[in-house]
Amino acid sequence: MQTKSSFGLARIVPAIVLLLLAVVPFAASYLEQPFYLTFFGRIIIYAIAATALNLALGYGGLVSLGHSLFMGLGSYSVAIAAFHEVDSGLAHLAITIVVCALVGLVTGAISLRTSGIAFIMITLAFAQMGYFVFVSLKQYGGDDGITIASTSKLAGLDLGNTMTVYVVAFTVLLALLLWMARLRISPFGMVLRGARENARRINAVGLPSKRYQLLAYVMSSVLCGIAGVLLANLNAFASPSTMSWMISGELIVMVVLGGLGSVFGPLLGVLAFLGIEEVLKAYTEHWMAVFGPLIVMVALMGKAGIIGVLEKFDGRRKRGAATATAATAAQPVAQAKESAA
Repeated sequence: MQTKSSFGLARIVPAIVLLLLAVVPFAASYLEQPFYLTFFGRIIIYAIAATALNLALGYGGLVSLGHSLFMGLGSYSVAIAAFHEVDSGLAHLAITIVVCALVGLVTGAISLRTSGIAFIMITLAFAQMGYFVFVSLKQYGGDDGITIASTSKLAGLDLGNTMTVYVVAFTVLLALLLWMARLRISPFGMVLRGARENARRINAVGLPSKRYQLLAYVMSSVLCGIAGVLLANLNAFASPSTMSWMISGELIVMVVLGGLGSVFGPLLGVLAFLGIEEVLKAYTEHWMAVFGPLIVMVALMGKAGIIGVLEKFDGRRKRGAATATAATAAQPVAQAKESAA
C-alpha cells in the first residue's frame, strides 16, 4: 500500500523520473545521440503496457501471461493497415481498440471461469495461439515480421518520427498514471482491490466480482494494444515475437519489480528492468546470469518492490521525526519536574 504522504520518497522519486523523461528529448538533441530518444521511448511504451497490466494484475489480482497478445494485436493493427495503404492514425487506433476489446472480452470471459494456475495457463495459451496465427500469415511476413512502410498519421503528426512518437507516448503515460491514481481510490478501484483480496466477501455484499474483474481485464487489454501501436511506430516494424509468452513474463516481472498494485511501481519497474539489462549487455554477453539473481533478490523483498523499499524509508523517517518531536515536547515537562523537586 502506498503511504498517504505527499512528499515522501515514494512520490518524489517517480516525480523525478518523469521529469528526467521529459528532459530526454532536449538532452538527446543537445548530445546528438538519437539512441537515447529511442531507448527511453521504448521504456515509456513498456511503462504504458506494464501500467495497463497492473490494472488487471495489481488491482484485480489476475495473473495474466497473455497480455503480450494485445501488444502484438496493437502492432499488427498498424502494420496490416499500412500494408493495405491505410496510414490514418485514427483508423489504426480504432482498429486496435475494437480488436483488443473484443479479444479481451472473449478471452477474459473464458479465462475468468477459472482461477489460479488454470487462469495463468489459459491466458498463456491464448497468447501462444495469437503468436502461431500471425506466424502462419506469410502474406504479412510470417515469423520474419513485417516492416511498416507508412507509419500512423494522427492530427497532423507523423508517428514515424522518433521525437513525435516519444512526445505522444510520454503524454499518454502521464494521462494513464493520472487516471490510474484516480481509479485506485474510486468505487470501481476499491471493489476491484476488494475482489483481489476476497472475492466471496465482495459477492456477499451484492457486487459481482467477476464482472468487475472482466471489465478491468478488457480495459487493460485495450491499453496494452495502444502500447503496441506506439511500439510499432517507434520500430516501424511488427513481429509475432511481440506476442510471445516471454514478453508477458517480462511485463509481470516489471510490475512486481516496481511494486504490485501501486500507481508508479510499473514505471519504476520498467526503468529498472530495461536500464539494468542495457547496462549489463554493455559489459557481458552473459548478462542474464547476473540479471536473474538480481530479479530473485528483489522478488524475495516482497511484492511491494521498489515502491515498497521507498515507503520503508519514508516510514522510518516519519517514526524518527515523531520520536524527536515527542522528546522535544517532553523536555520542558522534565525540566519543570526537576525545578519543583
